Amino acid sequence: MRDVREARAPRAWIGGNRWSGARLASDLAALGVDRGATMLVHCSMRRIGWVEGGAATLRDALLRLLDESAGTLVVPAQTRSKSQSSSEFLKAVADLDDDARAAFLDALPGFDRETSPTEGMGALAEAVRCHPRAYRSAHPLTSFAAIGRSAREVCASHPLDCLLGKQSPLGALYEHGARVLLLGVGFDKCTAFHLGEDAVCDEERRYTCKVGDSWLDFEDLAHRDGDFAELGRRFAERHPHSVRRGRVGSAHALVFPFQDAAEFAASELPNLR
Repeated sequence: MRDVREARAPRAWIGGNRWSGARLASDLAALGVDRGATMLVHCSMRRIGWVEGGAATLRDALLRLLDESAGTLVVPAQTRSKSQSSSEFLKAVADLDDDARAAFLDALPGFDRETSPTEGMGALAEAVRCHPRAYRSAHPLTSFAAIGRSAREVCASHPLDCLLGKQSPLGALYEHGARVLLLGVGFDKCTAFHLGEDAVCDEERRYTCKVGDSWLDFEDLAHRDGDFAELGRRFAERHPHSVRRGRVGSAHALVFPFQDAAEFAASELPNLR
């Protein structure tokens, strides 16, 4: 990737400890983060606490444990503001008249796979995206970024009309037997559930997003995650042996198989919706 800015350490944190890269690596190893794994990570740096060197330190600790020559680190790298139907976009244009809205649309930077920052994904995701050996999938709204042995393969396929389905990086993660690591966040952030949702959802919607200087229209499933917290509670309750719990810094952390989570979502979501 061309943009190699490092994410800064958070200004505010929960807890009064300072965590070194060595300590984070020890905590992660105890959770089962080890060489050769493909790991999808969702993370709140604020929940972990003050980390010496910030998100880049956590990123590098993960890469050392996984070993780039054998394992792969994957994060969501979404850019929802590029969609005219996203809450971020709608909030930005809510009070604009027609002329101001047209000017806003014209000035809004379109998605660029190489340089568009992640939005709302946290400092770790941005630190991964900025890594010089990172690969990023091409979707203008729901891209993923990855570093390591299978990074290019995981991010290779991501067609416009497959936000979070089998042809997206989520499908590749399923096939690779990936694991999910939730660091300081709950199951409501678990994108693996979207792959299960893709298997049972038949509601579609129209999307309009900006790529470069062009606005593109496409249709795909109407993904939603409002019930993922409850879905995760049921998953952990019914599959206690699949979910490994621990702490990384000051944060609660969970590790579990991607396939188990996606398959549970496919079977259980019809009962929730």
